[in-house]
Amino acid sequence: MLDIVEHDLLKPHLPSVTYLRLDGSIPPGQRHSIVSRFNNDPSIDVLLLTTHVGGLGLNLTGADTVVFVEHDWNPMRDLQAMDRAHRIGQKRVVNVYRLITRGTLEEKIMGLQKFKMNIANTVISQENSSLQSMGTDQLLDLFTLDKDGKAEKADTSTSGKTSMRSILENLSDLWDQEQYDSEYSLENFMHSLK
Repeated sequence: MLDIVEHDLLKPHLPSVTYLRLDGSIPPGQRHSIVSRFNNDPSIDVLLLTTHVGGLGLNLTGADTVVFVEHDWNPMRDLQAMDRAHRIGQKRVVNVYRLITRGTLEEKIMGLQKFKMNIANTVISQENSSLQSMGTDQLLDLFTLDKDGKAEKADTSTSGKTSMRSILENLSDLWDQEQYDSEYSLENFMHSLK
């Protein structure tokens, strides 16, 4: 994707935009100098980088805008890449944009990212945000199965909030494996492009 942005957008249509590139083809020993140059040289307008490289502890305080043109199945990788521009020492407001084409794989990836984040936010709530704050009974609920190998029926706590067991049990009601396989099948996706 970086090749497309570089060769089909920047070079022919925006030749006055100065940029650096940081991806897996750059040896790890040279990456720090590229990042330092980008952060310290205001004449460099753009740093093209992948989320895999952008999520590895880089400090990009020279950036005030992040534009995603490709998205990862794992929402945490994209969040880590965004955080590179929100580092300590950043003095500017950082804007994040996502370019998504409707009806493409990118749209499905964003749907899966949203789904995964909703699941994570449901399972990890303020009441159980870490293992230290979870009670022993909550931890055991995560691993308790009935004699049929299914999660036990949920109960609610005395405060009326749903227990961990209930949350995890209801996850299976969202989609069965066949629906997931059908919706995210490569064969079906390729057929929809014809």
